[in-house]
Amino acid sequence: MIVVVLLSAAPALAHGFTSTVYLDLTSPGTGHVRSELELEYDLLVVSAADSEKDDPLFRAGTAALEARDAAEQAAALHAHTDSVVAYVSERFGVTAGGEACAPVQDGDFRIEQREGVPYALLVLDYRCPESAEAHEVRSGLFPDSEGYVRDTKTVVTYDLDLMSGSAALDAKHPSFSTQQSWAERFWEFFRLGAEHLLTGIDHILFLLALIAGSRRLREIVLAATSFTLAHSVTFILAALGIVRVPTSLVEPVIALSIAVVAGWHLWRIRRRRSHATDLEKAGHRHLSLDRAGWTRLAVVFCFGLVHGLGFAAALGIDQALSWTLLWSLLVFNVGIEVVQLAIIALVYPLLALLRHRRPAGELWTTATIAAGVAVMGLVWFVQRVLGL
Repeated sequence: MIVVVLLSAAPALAHGFTSTVYLDLTSPGTGHVRSELELEYDLLVVSAADSEKDDPLFRAGTAALEARDAAEQAAALHAHTDSVVAYVSERFGVTAGGEACAPVQDGDFRIEQREGVPYALLVLDYRCPESAEAHEVRSGLFPDSEGYVRDTKTVVTYDLDLMSGSAALDAKHPSFSTQQSWAERFWEFFRLGAEHLLTGIDHILFLLALIAGSRRLREIVLAATSFTLAHSVTFILAALGIVRVPTSLVEPVIALSIAVVAGWHLWRIRRRRSHATDLEKAGHRHLSLDRAGWTRLAVVFCFGLVHGLGFAAALGIDQALSWTLLWSLLVFNVGIEVVQLAIIALVYPLLALLRHRRPAGELWTTATIAAGVAVMGLVWFVQRVLGL
C-alpha cells in the first residue's frame, strides 16, 4: 500500500516548484537596516508584472531571460523599478518596535547565477525608529497568481540588535524577530529538514529500498549509518562552498541510486532462490555480511554522498556560507535524520514480523516493493536526464 501511494505521486514533488529567497540583514547605523534580497529573476518578473503578456515588464523581462543576457535582465528590472519595488515591499517588510520601517532602494539591480538560475539582487535600506530594541521581518514573497510555486523558503542571515544568527521562513512561518529564542531558531530549521524528507519522495523511496533489501537489523543499521555519514559529509562540504556540483547532474544520479539499490535487492532474491528449494526456505535464509554485503554498503555510501548534495540543493546552497548559518543547516540535517529513523522504526518491524510469521509472504512483499521502487527510479532517471 505504501508503494502504491508513493508511486502515484508526481516526480516533481521531490524538490520542484519550491522557490528559495536569500536575505542578508545588517545594521550599518542606528535606525538603519540594510536588506540584501536575492530572488529568482523569472518569478520576480512574472509576479511584479500587472497583466503578464500585456505588461511592459513582462515582455522586457522574458525577452531578456530568453536571451540569457544578465545586463538586459538588470536593465528590464531597472526600467520598471517602481513596479518591482512595490511588489517586494507589499510582501516583504521590516518593523521595529511595532512600527513599519520605510524602505529606500539602495543601488541598481544586479543579476547573479545560482546553479544556472538567474537571481536578481535587490538592496533596500530601511529607516527605522532609533529607540527600537528589536526588529521583526516578515516575508510573503511567492507563490503568487503565476501558480508555478508551491511554497517559498526565505533563508535569512542577520546581524542586528547586537545579535547574529539565521532563520528560515515559509508560508506557515512567515516572520521572525531578532528576539527569538535559540529553541525557536532550532525548531525552524529542524522542521524544514523533517518536511523536506517527508515531501522528498525520491529520498523516501531510496530509504524504502534500503529497508526492503535488509534481511537483518544489523544490515539496515549499517546501511542507514553509511547513508547518513555520507550525505552529512557532502551536505557540510556544500554549505562551506568546498564542493559544488550542478543539480542537472545530482538529480539524475539520485534517481539512478534508487533504481540500483532496489535492483540490488532483486538480484539478492534471485541469488537466494537459486540456492533454495522453495520460497519458504529462501525466506528463512540469512546471508552474512559477506563481500557482496560490504559492496552494497560501499554503493550506499557513494550514493549517500550524492543525496547530501541533493539535500544541500533543497536550500539552494551553492556558495560558502557563514558558520552561523552552517549551524542552522546542520539542524536542518538533524530534522532529516529524525524522520529517516522514524520511517525505519515504522517499516522494518512490520517486515520483520511478516518474515517471522510468513517468510514466503515477506519475500514476495519486499520483492514487490523493490520492483516498484526500481521502476520509479528508472522513470525519474530518464525524465531528469532528458530534462522533462
